[in-house]
Amino acid sequence: MQTQLQAYQNTHKMVMSDREAEAAVLTKAALKLRDCQENWSRGGSNGMLDEALRFNQLVWSIFQCEITRRDHPMPVDLRQKVLTLSRFIDRRIFEVMAYPNPGKLDAIININLNLAAGLRGSPEGTVED
Repeated sequence: MQTQLQAYQNTHKMVMSDREAEAAVLTKAALKLRDCQENWSRGGSNGMLDEALRFNQLVWSIFQCEITRRDHPMPVDLRQKVLTLSRFIDRRIFEVMAYPNPGKLDAIININLNLAAGLRGSPEGTVED
């Protein structure tokens, strides 16, 4: 049964649209941060936080690279808004790295989940993964 489940999950990943993949990655990034918040006093502020922040930073860096391509299909004004949002995320990540505080993660988590929900076309903040 486990092998069948893994085969299904692998196939599902292969047939995901770009939007679905982006939504899944944003959700994963948000959940990593939420896990840090929930386990802050039990080690969530240590290596777990560094890993979650680095993962979020990587996700947003990839978005930045993609939306700055001249041939990107997204309208220029929307790309500019996403780029502005990504700069906010960058600043917040560095702020949390310098001065760790679980409350500072809320903004990143909420942005990730809301953007993921928008990509899925589902109600705001809905977590399906």
